[in-house]
Amino acid sequence: MGFVRKTPAGTYRACWRDPAGKQRSKSFPTKREASRFLAEIESAKNRGLYVDPHAGRIKLRDYAATWMSGRNVERTTSAASASIIRTHVLPRWGSVPLGKIDHSAVQQWITELSAKRSPATVRKCYHTLSAILRLAVRDRLIAYNPCDGIQLPPLRRTDKDERIISREAFTQQLLPAIPPRHHALVALAGGTGLRWGECVGLRWDAVDLDNAEVHVIRVAIEVAGTVMVKPFPKSRAGRRTVPLPPFVVQALKDHRTRYGEGPAGEVFTNDAGGPVRRTLFRARVWRPALVRAGLLGKVIQEGREQYKATWRNSADREQSRIFDSEREAIAETARHAAGGLRFHDLRHSYATWLVSDGVPVNDVQRIMGHEQATTTLNLYTHSSGTLSERVRRTFDAFSLPQEDHQPGRDGEPAGGPKWT
Repeated sequence: MGFVRKTPAGTYRACWRDPAGKQRSKSFPTKREASRFLAEIESAKNRGLYVDPHAGRIKLRDYAATWMSGRNVERTTSAASASIIRTHVLPRWGSVPLGKIDHSAVQQWITELSAKRSPATVRKCYHTLSAILRLAVRDRLIAYNPCDGIQLPPLRRTDKDERIISREAFTQQLLPAIPPRHHALVALAGGTGLRWGECVGLRWDAVDLDNAEVHVIRVAIEVAGTVMVKPFPKSRAGRRTVPLPPFVVQALKDHRTRYGEGPAGEVFTNDAGGPVRRTLFRARVWRPALVRAGLLGKVIQEGREQYKATWRNSADREQSRIFDSEREAIAETARHAAGGLRFHDLRHSYATWLVSDGVPVNDVQRIMGHEQATTTLNLYTHSSGTLSERVRRTFDAFSLPQEDHQPGRDGEPAGGPKWT
C-alpha cells in the first residue's frame, strides 16, 4: 500500500510502488489531492491499468526511434515509414512529450495536412503516428491512444485512377516509342501483368522461352537508391507461373541476343550493366516514351528547326514552349506534364484485357498473384472501351411489340395492351 507524507517544504508527497516493485512518488500542494491521486494509482494497479505518471514526459522523437528499431517488416515498408516520420510526423510532434499529445491536437493536425496533401498521404501519416502511440499505450507510458476516433479524409476515386491503355495503343503506340534497351521490359509488363519488382528482379533461369512461360520466384526492391533482390515474391500467391504471349517471347529473344545477361543472370540491366532503378527509368525512359507515343502532352515541329511542346500542368492549365530540338521539347514535356500513364497501369490494363475477353476471374487471380479474387475485381479491373457496345449487343434480340394504331373501343390502339 502507498502512503502520504508531509515534506519540509510544506507539500504532501504520495509514495507507492509500481507493478515492478520500484518506489515512486509525486508531490501535491494538499494532503487531499495526494490521497486522491494515491487512491487512483492503487485502483489502476488492481485493474492492471497502471501507467507511470512520469512516463509521458518522453518526447515523441525519442520514442519513435524505439518504435522503428523494434519493427519486424520488409525493408521497403520500413523505409516508407521512416520517410513519413521524418517528413510529416517529427516536424509537428518530435519535441512534444507523449503525455501532451491530445485528441483535438491530432485532429487539427490531420485537418491541416488534408489541405495540402492527398487523402492517401494523410492516412499514411495518421496510421504511422497512431502505431507509435499505440505501442506507448502497451508500454504503459500513456493511458490511451489520442489517435482513436480521428476523422480522416475519405478516399475518393477520380478519373486519374482509371488509367488503362488499350491493347492497340500499347502495341502500336507505346511499345514502338520505348528505347530498344528497355523494349522487352515494357513488353513483358504489358503482356504478363508482372509488377515492377518482378520484372526487374527476373533472371534467365526463371524464363522458359520454349514453353512460353515465366516463373515468378524472386523480386527486386529499391531502398534509398539501392536495388536489392529478395528471394521470394510479395506474397505466397505471388509465386506463380505466367504464360508469355508470342510478342513477348520474341521481344525477350531479341533482347537476349542484343544485350546478353547481367552479372547474376539478370534479364534486364541498365546501360552500364547494373540494376535498373525505378526513379531513373521513369524520368529518362518511361515518360519521354509517353510523349513520343502521343500519350502525354504534344510535340509538333514548327519551321525547319523548331519544335513546340504543349502540356497541361498540375493545375490543369495548358502551357507551351518553343525549343530548338525535338529532344529538348520531349524532355520538357515529360518533366512538367501532369498525370500520364504509370508503369503499374500496365498491370491494371492487363487484368482488364483478360476479364474483358472472358477469362474466368479465378484464373486471372492466379496469374496476377492475388491472395483473393476480390482484389482482382476491386483493384485491377476497369471498364474497357468496348463496354457500351457489348451492353447494347445484349439487347439486339429484343424488340418492342408492334402496335396497331387503329383506335379500339376504349380509345386504345387495337391489339395494344390493356392496363388495369
